Amino acid sequence: METLKSKGLQCLAWAVNNPKKFFIWSMLFLSVSFVGSLIQGIFFPSKTNFNIKPPIMVSKNSISETNGIQKEEEMEKIVNELKELKVKRDQKGLGKTDSLRIEYLYNEYQKLKNGY
Repeated sequence: METLKSKGLQCLAWAVNNPKKFFIWSMLFLSVSFVGSLIQGIFFPSKTNFNIKPPIMVSKNSISETNGIQKEEEMEKIVNELKELKVKRDQKGLGKTDSLRIEYLYNEYQKLKNGY
């Protein structure tokens, strides 16, 4: 134990006294390690696969059901707002912003209906 500690202190003292040589040897070691790991990864790939699977919190059926319900509610809101704007049109009170709103609502309805 004592010899290991003294060897470690000697190596540390050498690194402190010779910083350029320590840096060169460190970079050489890191470069050789990097090239070695690249060669290993390219020519000798690992046979094991990454097998960690995330836990399933909610079943797919309930997700699709909630998405469908949310789409239905959004579509209903859009239809109701379009009906209000139709009443406003019949009273000849539509403005430019109302026309833009109608176009926007129609596009949103089509997106929800077609799924994209």
